[in-house]
Amino acid sequence: MQVGFAFLEAGSVRKKNTTNILLMVLLDGFFGCVTYWAVGYAIAFGEPSNSFFGHGYFFFSRMSEHKLTHFFFQFVFAATAVTIVSGALAERVAFEAYILYSIAITGFVYPVVCHWVWSEDGWLFKGPGPDYISFQDFAGSSVVHMVGGIAALVACKILGPRIGRFNDDGSANEINGHSIPHLALGGLILFFGFLAFNGGSQASISKLNDGIIVSQAVVNTIISGSFGALLTMLIVKYLLGIKRWSIILIINGGLTSMVAICAGCNSAYGWGAAVIGCLGAVMYLGVSALVFRCKIDDPVDAVGVHLGGGTLGVLTAPLFSKYNGVFVVWTAEAVMGWLWNVLGGLAIAAWCTALSIIIFGGLQLLGIFRVDAKVEHMGLDIALHGEPAYPHQNRPELDINDDENFNFQVISMKDPEDEKKERNGGV
Repeated sequence: MQVGFAFLEAGSVRKKNTTNILLMVLLDGFFGCVTYWAVGYAIAFGEPSNSFFGHGYFFFSRMSEHKLTHFFFQFVFAATAVTIVSGALAERVAFEAYILYSIAITGFVYPVVCHWVWSEDGWLFKGPGPDYISFQDFAGSSVVHMVGGIAALVACKILGPRIGRFNDDGSANEINGHSIPHLALGGLILFFGFLAFNGGSQASISKLNDGIIVSQAVVNTIISGSFGALLTMLIVKYLLGIKRWSIILIINGGLTSMVAICAGCNSAYGWGAAVIGCLGAVMYLGVSALVFRCKIDDPVDAVGVHLGGGTLGVLTAPLFSKYNGVFVVWTAEAVMGWLWNVLGGLAIAAWCTALSIIIFGGLQLLGIFRVDAKVEHMGLDIALHGEPAYPHQNRPELDINDDENFNFQVISMKDPEDEKKERNGGV
């Protein structure tokens, strides 16, 4: 998944910020591993535990080695949640702030929700009492994607848009990414990654019916994603007045529907996955448009894809489950199961919103959340890292509203001998 995010996010930003976004995606895995090893896994699955969080296994203390495979799979989920945020804040977030919020999300915000939903002691997992009621989220619509999407939304609102994205009169300017091929390749890798993401959530293949559940999760994922991508394509072309075949919007529509099916990919019939996929397309376009109308700048549409898709997954999993779905069995117990998912989704939203306001609001109050305007104009690759993604990139790109009076001193990345030859006419 990180490889897919790396390509997609790199293609979605301008070339002057490519190194920066790639480094953040890379470090999402490294910080996620260390933080989840130290405290995150203990809070999510530690023993002993209560209904709200675990409090054992810190730094793997007294943890059985049989749980190492479980840790590895779960740490990848944690890294995915924080990567959603890094894409939304691309091109203007300070690197120190990135480090702090990455640790906070993987070490505390995400693990608490993970415990509620996936630990046998979690209050959402246990349900309100009857055995047949439990929160339904097989592969992370809420745990991963709602958590990351809500954090991204709050962070984008507090951080503010990129310079030049919106004008004083309320109009907007397009700030396009620098590479459609990178973005498309990232989308293709993520499509494939979702198959393992969702199928692997069974966490077993040797028990009775494991193979059936895994195959059903994989097939439902590709069905949902396909319907979402195709319906997005048709809506954009024929209903929204855009009148073009947009590969970016098609990819995001497919990803949103794959996010939406995560919660119920193990239990929906094929027709249910198709319906969820179609709803995912509508949800993506609607949430993305709402975010734009609110003047919130999200370079990779992370809020529309992950918060929109994750919320839809929470709402639809109990409706289309072949075991106890409202639209399948039509019983009062099924309705109660759906209401429990709604309650759980609201609780997760409240938790993530409150913690995100504290984390990102705190960074803003400390004055360390955003890079300086001159750094943003210059580009983070050269200003923060001194390593432009493209060797010829020796001076900053000029944006729509660049102040040409800025006096940047940019160090040339060319070899001195090559520069000497250029000055001497190639001799």
